[in-house]
This record gives sequence, C-alpha cells and structure tokens, in this order.
Amino acid sequence: MEYRTLGASGLKVPVLSFGTATFGGGNAFFKAWGNTDVEEAKRMIGACMDAGVNLFDTANVYSLGRSEEILGEALKGIRNRVLISTKATFPMSDRVNDYSSSRYHLIRACEDSLERLQTDHIDIYHMHGFDGVTPVEETLRALDDLVRSGKVRYIACSNFSGWHLMKSLTVSERYGWARYIGHQAYYSLLTREFEWELMPLGIDQRVGTIVWSPLAMGRLSGKFRRGNSMPAESRLSKGGSHGPVVPDELLFKVVDELDIIAKETGRTVAQVALNWLLQRPTVVNLVIGARNEEQLKENLGAADWQLTVDQLKRLDEVSAVEPVYPYWHQRQNTSLLPLPEFY
Repeated sequence: MEYRTLGASGLKVPVLSFGTATFGGGNAFFKAWGNTDVEEAKRMIGACMDAGVNLFDTANVYSLGRSEEILGEALKGIRNRVLISTKATFPMSDRVNDYSSSRYHLIRACEDSLERLQTDHIDIYHMHGFDGVTPVEETLRALDDLVRSGKVRYIACSNFSGWHLMKSLTVSERYGWARYIGHQAYYSLLTREFEWELMPLGIDQRVGTIVWSPLAMGRLSGKFRRGNSMPAESRLSKGGSHGPVVPDELLFKVVDELDIIAKETGRTVAQVALNWLLQRPTVVNLVIGARNEEQLKENLGAADWQLTVDQLKRLDEVSAVEPVYPYWHQRQNTSLLPLPEFY
C-alpha cells in the first residue's frame, strides 16, 4: 500500500482508508448505507490491515455514535497500530448547544468520541462542516487546546468553501495555533467542482485532500448501466444519498468510458474510477466504504497500479463540465494557473 504525507505535516497515511458510516445502521438514512455489526467490522478491519490500510474514518453523527462504538470495540488490541479519524459539528441531540463548532460543543464532543472509541486520543479530528455563526477564532482555539492536551494529534476540516478554509488557515497562522492539514471533500469523476477553487487552494496552502464518496454515492460502482433501472440495493434507491443530482447523460457517458478502460486494464469500473482520483493533485487519501467484505476487497484493488496518461486524458475529457464564473474566466489564462494541465 502506498503512503502519502497529509498536507503540511509529517503524518503519513495510506492512499485508501476505510469509512465506517456503514457501521451500526442506527436510522433509516444510515441503514441505507449498511448495518455492519462488531464481528463483521473486525473481519473487514482485518482485511484492511492485511492490505496495508491502517486509517479508519468515522464521525460522531454516524448512527448517532454507534459507528464510533463499533469501531472502538473492533479495534481493541490493535489501537496502537492504526489511525482513527472522526468528526464533530453536526447535531447529536435536540439540545441547543449540542450542535456547532463552539468551544462548548467541541470539547464535549471530543470527550464523548474518545469514550465511544475507547481511546485516549484521536489522530485526525475533522470539523464536519463550517460553522458560520461561531467565530473562527473560538473554534480554532478550542481545537488547539485539544491538540496541546494530547487528546487530538492533528486537525482537519470537511465540506468547507474556499474562503472558509483560507480564513481558518490565516487565523491559525496569526496566533500560532494548530492548522488544518487536511480537507475531506466530495470529489469524483461525476462531481469535479472541487477542482475549481479547493484544489488550487490545497496546492498553494499544502492542505491534503481526503476524498469522501469517491464513487459518487455508488453511481460509479459498476452497477449503474445505460438502459437499466436503478439497482434496488443501492444507497440511492434506499434514500441514503444527500448529494447533488447527476444528469443521466453525464453519468452514462462516464460509465461507458470506464467500461472500456476497465476492459483494457483488467480492472473493475470502480477500481478505474478510484485510480483516476489517486492521480489528481492534492489527493492524499480516498475514503472507501463497503457493505460487505466482497465490496471492500474490490475497492482495495484500486491502489498500487496506475492508469496510463492516455486513459487519464480520456476520463478527463468525458467527465468535463463547464465551470461557473469566475472559474471559466480564469481558465482563459492557463499560464496563470498552478498545474494548468489539470484544468
């Protein structure tokens, strides 16, 4: 398994991590993702470790803490061999202060996650979304205190806009506080808006990208085909999606090309789609999820090989969409862009 350095840090992480939103199935939304129990979680974690994957991603809101509990139970005896990533910000109850990136909420959320995970520290602690109400200074000071206390090793963010991330980095620099080294973002062959602003920012500020839902809510799993109905067992058909609508024209155009390249490489459609992401700027890690061991082993096969330059170009072209302003205007002057070959 290839390891890459996460942003402006010394932390090395595998290019694939295992996302545990499928653990627990605590409500209708998460049951559409999966319902993995402790024993199956142990088997899947063992398969990950055998493949060199030692980073496991969760969040406190996944099944309202049940995902963290199952992960913590499954990691007993091997905690010192793995990295744990979890998140806070979103509501854990209907109590008014049980939601946000305030000092009050974050300190409590971190303590609760540590208890559920049965550990004394979190390796990567993400803000699950940007809190535009709480002052950025309050959030980052609380996170810096958690780092200094030893309860958190590194901080990262998720689902931020470019200005959210840049303002946060500036505040951290101003006060000498811990800075975000990673940004967990939604990115795939079907959703390339990440490239418009967040990717150039990541290049400039050395923020590593951890990609969530790299198969676009399962659309690039190989199960969606032109002329076929939506698979009954998919997350989309069960109501487990909260992403944007993808036009059928784009979806099937991309899947058709993935099919061709899958045959050329002897790989699966999903493996080709994941491998394309691993060759994009700033991408350090892909969070792969799986309902079962078979899906997991297929996704693990996305690493340790590379698509050719021609295959990458074909996928770039077939998945390209016209960016909104001001990005289309900026692309008229490619000599002013970092790595213009990727735009």
